[in-house]
Amino acid sequence: MSGAAVPDGPRGDEDDRGGLRAALGGLTTRGRSFLAAGVAAAACAYVLGQADLLRVGLLLAALPLICVLVLHRTRYRVAASRRLTPQRVETGHEARVQLRMENVSKLPTGLLMLQDHVPYMLGPRPRFVLDRVEAGGRREVSYRVRSDLRGRFPLGPLQLRLDDPFGMCELTRSFSAYDTLTVVPRTEALPPVKLFGEASGYGDGQSRSLALAGDDDVIPRTYRHGDDLRRVHWRSTARYGELMVRREELPQRARCTVLLDTRRIAYQGAGPDSAFEWAVSGTASALVHMLERGYAVRLLTDTGSAVPGAGAEGFAGSAQDSAEAAGLMMDTLAVVDHSEGAGLSRASDVLRGGGDGLLVAFLGDLDEEQAALTSRMRGRSGAAVAFVLDSGTWLTGGSVAGAVDQRVRQLREAGWTALAVPPGASLADLWQQAAGLRTDAAAADTYGGWS
Repeated sequence: MSGAAVPDGPRGDEDDRGGLRAALGGLTTRGRSFLAAGVAAAACAYVLGQADLLRVGLLLAALPLICVLVLHRTRYRVAASRRLTPQRVETGHEARVQLRMENVSKLPTGLLMLQDHVPYMLGPRPRFVLDRVEAGGRREVSYRVRSDLRGRFPLGPLQLRLDDPFGMCELTRSFSAYDTLTVVPRTEALPPVKLFGEASGYGDGQSRSLALAGDDDVIPRTYRHGDDLRRVHWRSTARYGELMVRREELPQRARCTVLLDTRRIAYQGAGPDSAFEWAVSGTASALVHMLERGYAVRLLTDTGSAVPGAGAEGFAGSAQDSAEAAGLMMDTLAVVDHSEGAGLSRASDVLRGGGDGLLVAFLGDLDEEQAALTSRMRGRSGAAVAFVLDSGTWLTGGSVAGAVDQRVRQLREAGWTALAVPPGASLADLWQQAAGLRTDAAAADTYGGWS
């Protein structure tokens, strides 16, 4: 929630004179007409010697000036705040913006018009009219915003337009506070299949590792109330002079790296229905799905940057920070754009430094060199699944090209579970299909390899 209050009263002679000039500039067409008519009447009265006409002219000229002075003296007596719920929303979903206006002066206001600055991607600019706000009173209005494009969009600043009862003058004041709406990629619920088998280091749930490799390699800790006395390590107790116990089995979270290919040369077309946007949305869906299954997940791009964290590890540290890590990765995907890189070598280097666990990759167009490099990434991961997009078919709506099928076969021969992504495909269906390919591959290995 953001808020801004306008100070009660002027801040000095210089600011006061500047504000008065701005107020005079706020004269409406009616106010300027009255002022011009008054000046003309006064001039005619002077020429013709008509005292009554002079009084009429002074009245016509004084009315808009009095309205200007009244608005000028009341310009700093309104406070405003904005509440955005939620602050992070998926594409195609709505967020609600609530505005609150408070009259902090001792006098009621006149006609007020509120206008909030909203990027055109979120919809039309909202405007609200408040007839009267009593002294110390509050008014609340709300509107909704929606975007089919991901990104970070500023909301504000809020503008307040003051009008006098006669419509002679109107002043516009802007508050400094603003909020940011983050529109993240749309996610798709994925089926909870055993996509990657039960190998060590990846699979459903968590694996467990002992904190000792033998009696001589025990890493003991101090005895705590309630510990089982059968776990007391007497050799360490004699060495340290206090009860020491063997450590329990330590839970070790399974790891998963989701690789997103953002190379500009790997994608054609743009917009919500482009191949690149499908890859971004698929990456977000895979990240959320693996976090829900208890994995320690990181997001990796072809530029070599890993989220969260830095360096080769970059995984979420514990189950407690999964929500924070998910938010960080979704914020990254909200603003991710094409890179100017030509290859996937930087991502390969990161995986070489710490690429254990599961690897899920969303890849654009691959030439022969990049397909070979991607094939070698499989050797640094416990299991690897690739979704390969042919962006050319996404533009034409045709069938997957033969070159893409060739890259998919090359990845499968290297041990990947690889699938070509046709235009408009559902990731949930492809996810289920990948599970079937994994099962068939395991059966083929059992009976002597690929058929």
